[in-house]
Amino acid sequence: MAAPATAIRNENERPANPESWEQALALECRMTVDMPLPGFEVGDMLRLKPGSVINSHWPLGADVSLHVNGRLIARGEFEVMGNHLAIRITDLA
Repeated sequence: MAAPATAIRNENERPANPESWEQALALECRMTVDMPLPGFEVGDMLRLKPGSVINSHWPLGADVSLHVNGRLIARGEFEVMGNHLAIRITDLA
């Protein structure tokens, strides 16, 4: 009796039934970015209001950690796009 063939799945291959992922794709998640602020104190936090600017002294191009639901998923660097602050993904965890 021949042994059953095992399927080898390519990592880039999509699931056989994409409709089965439809509900999962709409689930909400919480995304956070960790950026240390040396010298930032509780008093500084209490003075924050809409429009406040925080001088981070963070080196340009230094990676920040990107978490989804508390789990590290990537690292990236801040980038300005028009009037928006964005994160360019540099490494997937």
